[in-house]
Amino acid sequence: MRHRDPECAPSVRIAELEARIAELEAEKASLEAEKRHYRWLAESTTDLISCHARDGTFLYASQAARDLLGYAPEELIGASAYDLFHPSDLADLLNKSPRVYYHASFYQYTYRFRAKDGRYVWFETTSRTRRDPDSGELLDILCVSRDVGRRIQAEANRERLAQVVESTTDYVLFVDGEERLFYSNEAARRLLGLPREARECRLDHAYTADSLAVLREIVMPAVARYGSWSGELAMCSPNGEVPVLSVVLAHRGRGATADHLSLLNRDIRLRLATEAQSRRHQEQIAHANRLATTGELASNIAHELNQPLGTMANYASGALMQLAADPQRPASDLETPLARINDQVQRLAERLRHIRTFVRKGQTRPRPVPLLEVVDAACRLCEWQYQQSGITLEHALPESLPRVLADPVALEQVLINLLINALEASRETPAAERVTIRAHRSGPREVTVTVSDQGPGVPPEQADRLFVAFHTTRREGLGMGLAISHSLMEAMGGNLRLENGSDGATFAATLQAEAALLPRPRPD
Repeated sequence: MRHRDPECAPSVRIAELEARIAELEAEKASLEAEKRHYRWLAESTTDLISCHARDGTFLYASQAARDLLGYAPEELIGASAYDLFHPSDLADLLNKSPRVYYHASFYQYTYRFRAKDGRYVWFETTSRTRRDPDSGELLDILCVSRDVGRRIQAEANRERLAQVVESTTDYVLFVDGEERLFYSNEAARRLLGLPREARECRLDHAYTADSLAVLREIVMPAVARYGSWSGELAMCSPNGEVPVLSVVLAHRGRGATADHLSLLNRDIRLRLATEAQSRRHQEQIAHANRLATTGELASNIAHELNQPLGTMANYASGALMQLAADPQRPASDLETPLARINDQVQRLAERLRHIRTFVRKGQTRPRPVPLLEVVDAACRLCEWQYQQSGITLEHALPESLPRVLADPVALEQVLINLLINALEASRETPAAERVTIRAHRSGPREVTVTVSDQGPGVPPEQADRLFVAFHTTRREGLGMGLAISHSLMEAMGGNLRLENGSDGATFAATLQAEAALLPRPRPD
């Protein structure tokens, strides 16, 4: 049995101690390095790292306090965090603190904290309690706090927007890629008879079959490409169809699902009824104007009727005289006068049909019409009055003009109003000799008709009021002719204006040319 040398034992123990000391110093250095690293992390993060005593006193605050609150960290040490809470939020926290401090070691809450300049910052703080492992006594509370003001504001905005959407009278629907309605506001639910949580409702429950076809074939492809679409559709309800002006939007942006759509629908029943009533009133006023115009053209109408009647009387009288002279005369000898009587009857019937068409009541229905035919018809109705006044009515329209989009009766009414106004203006000027009506292509897709006179013209102070109802420069005029003509031109998709820079007055009526009716190519 070997025995350790007693003299070697102390040196061995010293070596072991030295090794242990070196090991402890290495651990200490490692801990110090780790401590510096964690302190660097705490001081570098944009979140506020803080440590608090049980009563809320700051024991430590990171450098982020300068940026978030305006305080230097040393200004907060020893101060109570509770003194900086918004009073309403502090009361809520203190009600919860016993449960947090004694039962939960981890807690997250959102509150308002007062900065150095007096404003309140919305904070979201994650706190964790640290306790003595032996006694369980609360040592301190570690907190990580971040500014969530923007998030709170965004959430408040979303909540307000949700309240607006829910309370609006428009019908708001959200639909997914499989045409399922996953949201409908209160107005839409009332219209469609849906419960608040309608999970199984589909798009075909909300729209008519025709509108659903438009949505599938036109709207959805357009929204997928351009992001939005607007137009008129029809929704369903227990009481029948409801016409709506719809705006369809794609859900885009962060967090949005690509195939989700928003459909905003505004009930336009009242608007359509108002527009229909307005059209009826416009038609009634235009009809009254045509009747008044017919009265002014009474002499021309009498002339139109008198001439063929006189011609027929002459031919009939001649035929009777021939029969009286020779009762056995062959019937073939009377073919010429009878044929001419028939021609005059047809001419008279055509004139009567034209006058009846002009004065009858009807809707304005624009369609492609030859401009020259309408101008000729208007000039024929006014021709006798021009002859009686000694004013020449000139018109020579080029035959190459395209057809225009117009209602022939409405356009004829506009031209007659302009021709009668031009005739009245010419009567006031002794030197006036003629009224000229011309037409030309004023653009690739429009034609302009002008009526020019040699009268006194329109004073500048009255030019802006020419198309206002009941404004007239004639003592016997009603002031409705130009106003009605302006409305009729707009109803046909055109316009009527007074042109400047000419002797007398020149009115220009512009209409769409037939080429404008062709469909426009879709953009690539």
